[in-house]
Amino acid sequence: MGTNSGERPRRGRPRDPEAEPRIRRYAVQLLLQRGFDGMTVDDVAEAAGVGKATIYRRWASKDQLANDALADLFDIEIPDADTGSIAGDLRQVYRDALALVNSAEGLAMIRLAVSEMNRDEQVAVFYRNFLDRRVDHTAAALERARGRGEPVRPDADPVLMVQWLAGVLVIRALTGQAMPRVEDADHLVQMTLRCILEQPG
Repeated sequence: MGTNSGERPRRGRPRDPEAEPRIRRYAVQLLLQRGFDGMTVDDVAEAAGVGKATIYRRWASKDQLANDALADLFDIEIPDADTGSIAGDLRQVYRDALALVNSAEGLAMIRLAVSEMNRDEQVAVFYRNFLDRRVDHTAAALERARGRGEPVRPDADPVLMVQWLAGVLVIRALTGQAMPRVEDADHLVQMTLRCILEQPG
């Protein structure tokens, strides 16, 4: 005689839709507080209120978790911009970037990069990945501008466009100078535009 009574099998615990963003948030928080070596999957799991297995189902290693968490934070705080003009795109990205670096979290990210990039190759990879994505976004913005007929110089270099602003922010962090304010974005945009647009006459 069969044992199936017609009852539906009990399902496991339902998947928590907020688990991934919560894990990323605490991973970034611990990474910025302790550095890459000091951040552990155990501590992230405890802070996020999940089991280690929940983390490892989504990320195969601590490296992948840290990389994904930082990338997610950067992409949320400094999203790609498509405003209809290269000036508008730069203004939006610069304002978002300056808002981030003027926050405690943003300043901690720069300090982590400065203090650990030369010591820990994995940290350097995180930041190179972020800069590479930003270069790709900038190259796409330049191509959109050319497609609209904006006078973008043929030698406009998206790598230098990203690196010059990043360099300013790193130097300010190293020397303890105040970061440019969000209100300074228009001035920084004009400096960039003078380098990437054909000038009349």
